[in-house]
Amino acid sequence: MARLLLFLALASAFLALSQLVSARDVRHTFHVQNLTVQKLCQERVITAVNGHTPGPLLHVHEGDRLIIHVINNSPYNVTIHWHGIFQLLSGWADGAAYATQCLLRTGQSYIYKFNITNQEGTLWWHSHAKWLRATVYGGLIIYPRKGRSYPFSKPNKEFPIILGEWWNANVIDVENQALSNGGPANISNAYLINGQPGDLYPCSSNGTYKIQFVRGKTYLLRIINAALNTQLFFKIANHKMTVVSIDAVYTEPYPTDVILVAPGQTTDVLVKADQPIGSYYMAARPYASAPGVPFDNTTTTGIITYKGSKSSTPKMPTMPDFNDTTTAHKFNSNLTSLVHGKTWRPVPTEVDEHMFMTIGLGLVSCGRNSNCSGPLGQRLAASISNFLFEFPTNMSMLQAHFYNISRIYNATFPDQPLKTFDYTNSSLSLDQSLVMTTKSTTVKKLRYNSTVEIVFQDTSLVGLDNHPMHIHGFNFHVLAQGFGNYNASVDRKKFNFRNPQARNTIGVPVGGWAVIRFTANNPGVWLLHCHLDLHLSWGLSTALVVDNGGTPSSTLPPPPSDFPTC
Repeated sequence: MARLLLFLALASAFLALSQLVSARDVRHTFHVQNLTVQKLCQERVITAVNGHTPGPLLHVHEGDRLIIHVINNSPYNVTIHWHGIFQLLSGWADGAAYATQCLLRTGQSYIYKFNITNQEGTLWWHSHAKWLRATVYGGLIIYPRKGRSYPFSKPNKEFPIILGEWWNANVIDVENQALSNGGPANISNAYLINGQPGDLYPCSSNGTYKIQFVRGKTYLLRIINAALNTQLFFKIANHKMTVVSIDAVYTEPYPTDVILVAPGQTTDVLVKADQPIGSYYMAARPYASAPGVPFDNTTTTGIITYKGSKSSTPKMPTMPDFNDTTTAHKFNSNLTSLVHGKTWRPVPTEVDEHMFMTIGLGLVSCGRNSNCSGPLGQRLAASISNFLFEFPTNMSMLQAHFYNISRIYNATFPDQPLKTFDYTNSSLSLDQSLVMTTKSTTVKKLRYNSTVEIVFQDTSLVGLDNHPMHIHGFNFHVLAQGFGNYNASVDRKKFNFRNPQARNTIGVPVGGWAVIRFTANNPGVWLLHCHLDLHLSWGLSTALVVDNGGTPSSTLPPPPSDFPTC
């Protein structure tokens, strides 16, 4: 017995030592600066990292530590957010402007340091200041720890597919104009695949993104939607895809010929090169769920060419209709988690905090002697439970929380909306007793390790829409989703406790609801917001303030010495 115990102790020590040896520091320097580019027959000056958009593609292994030295030489104040990274005890590196840090001003620098813990798959990074993420973004690929493998057959090769959105304008001017006049923002002019519009757009054929397949081989496409305001359908002509991961969480293999990715989401798919030798378009175009709202109805393309192909004209996939909610919901609701996957966590069964959040648009007063372009002559807004979020500007909320400084935010966010009504009844869309909202910095405080269940309910105020809701610092289980008003007595029977999808961004169905659940085991201040940047600019956000847990391993350490201050 003693020998057995000694053997187990030595084996455990060896495993721990081998894990420490395999972990490493991965260092990069990001130079944020102006870049002159030619796109859609025009020359434009944009903000980019290291002279490219998308910026650097980061490669790490689970267990590594990322150290990114960001130097801001652009004319705009910036932050960099590491979308989907848990930031366990490193909330100072989350990069959310005024939530976890102040802006990095022109000429300043900051070193982001954080560990990659219990995460594998595809995530990404982007600016989290105004609309700069339209051009300041890139991929973050997390491979299994050395010596471990994927829970699926290793592909012959993998390709990042980063979807973006392009304006023939300065995006900061586009945002500022919308916020100034109170109306909708100008729509984009193109969508992008790895920074290129594709040959359906003018002056774009030479730069079309192209990859080569070898017949009989299998490829992993890591698809990221970095578009600012648009959910996108993605297809490959004549090819099936198998979804194996979403938001860096492994899924049960899900075969499909079309995927939907909302801004902020990632989807990893396996593609078998099993078609006749030739050329095939991959294509992405919008899912436009808001009735009557103008949108950019163009299509971006890349080209997959089989080795040995003589074909010069790629085959084009048949894309879903722009408003194909049936296809969108089928895809979103059929994804399930791989229960035996390394990063799987069971659904917590006991709930400490039950929250019901209405999400949607609204109006805010235009003010006296002002002329606004929104409905009823007011200013367009967006809110959660009719709380339009206004970020502080003199200190980050995380600093205020850490140092117990008052009057930066108030922790009175309600568990239930202050007003109940027929949420998806379109006849109430401009009811002035419901649609008007006001600004505040109101957050929800959570006890460490409490289990939180949130019902996200879309509303018809101003108009119905599909809102991709993102929570920083956590993954959550999506227990169920559906259309209409959430009815607990009926809809709780639909909850999937066995293998629900787990992710960090969920597209709440247009005119519908979604229920999520997670454990608040990460002390700090974590934004919860719509990942359509226009809606975030209008106020569709709040924050979850998670207390320390009372032990060194559950207590946020002080900020680093180079932490940006306001």
